[in-house]
Amino acid sequence: MKSLIHNTTIILFVIVSLMNVGSINKITDDNENSNLDPMNFQTEINGKATDLFKLTNDNGIEIYITNYGGRIVSWLVPDRDGKIADIILGYDSIEGYLNSNEVYFGSLIGRYGNRIAEGTFELDGTEYKLATNNPPNHLHGGPNGFHNVVWDANKISDKQLRLQYLSKDGEEGYPGNLHVQVHYILNNDNELIIDYTAITDQKTVVNLTNHAFFNLAGAGSGTINNHELMINAEHYTPVDSTLIPTGEVAPVSGTPFDFRSGKTIGRDLNVDNPQLGYGMGYDHNFVLSKENQGALELAARVYEPESGRVMEVLTTEPGIQFYGGNFLNGSDAGKEKVPYEFQSAFCLETQHFPDSPNQPDFPSTILEPDDIYHTVSVYRFSTQ
Repeated sequence: MKSLIHNTTIILFVIVSLMNVGSINKITDDNENSNLDPMNFQTEINGKATDLFKLTNDNGIEIYITNYGGRIVSWLVPDRDGKIADIILGYDSIEGYLNSNEVYFGSLIGRYGNRIAEGTFELDGTEYKLATNNPPNHLHGGPNGFHNVVWDANKISDKQLRLQYLSKDGEEGYPGNLHVQVHYILNNDNELIIDYTAITDQKTVVNLTNHAFFNLAGAGSGTINNHELMINAEHYTPVDSTLIPTGEVAPVSGTPFDFRSGKTIGRDLNVDNPQLGYGMGYDHNFVLSKENQGALELAARVYEPESGRVMEVLTTEPGIQFYGGNFLNGSDAGKEKVPYEFQSAFCLETQHFPDSPNQPDFPSTILEPDDIYHTVSVYRFSTQ
């Protein structure tokens, strides 16, 4: 289970760190590239203050994050000619997120990323009932999952933001008091490191991720089906008509799911394949081909030919969910009132597999009270 460490000293250190919540630090510097107004993110939700936080590096990359849902709001990245574009779908105010039809734009996901069949799982003979917010299944931690809570925030430096949250026993039906800490770290290698840590006082299940929607040509720039995608996976987990894994781990060879050598996202979308029909395109978990399980290794690479932007995703996780923006329909007008159309963004959600609590042959997502959940994912940018 994801770098679980059995060491009393380390556990005590993490507990202290998780409980040491700093005050909210507001943006005070001017920004020449972003049109975001921090005032539009400063409100109260359920008695907790929300705000907007800026991370920047020496190469002109800027990332804006709100502690409402831990959402990445904006990610400004230069193209091969140095022209800046915002590659993240989202809104220019908290109000936009509260009223959106797409509730996961840029957010942290938990307690359990992806789907759990029929909203039930069992631990030690006890059955736990969860919301079926994606009928007939549970999705992304439930309607009031981590994407809809206000995280305690501490901007440690211009390059690092720490978010913390206590998910109480029984929240959204999950057992145990779960203390969660997420570090967003932007470095001068143009990498955003997302470092997740959690501890529990009762046996539970955990599967954390981030649900950023990307378009490397710029958010709202149209289809992402011309992006070239490589996924380092020889297998994937086929799903049923409700997008729950069947339990099979199937080879990608000879199927539209073979991205090992890289291809445009849209190349095989019209292939007659029932798996593509279930999700109106790609919405599947890929089993990463890793030399060492638990090690930080390359999972995916995306290239946008017009801008030359390249994004590489590295993770310690065993899987990655590739979602092709199939449920976007233009009803959401994002930043600068640009509508987000069908397949105008993609997601690469690093994860353990969907429905693992009900699939004994999948890697376990169980977290014990004496263990530490720790996982790291990295999003690295360059141009070619």
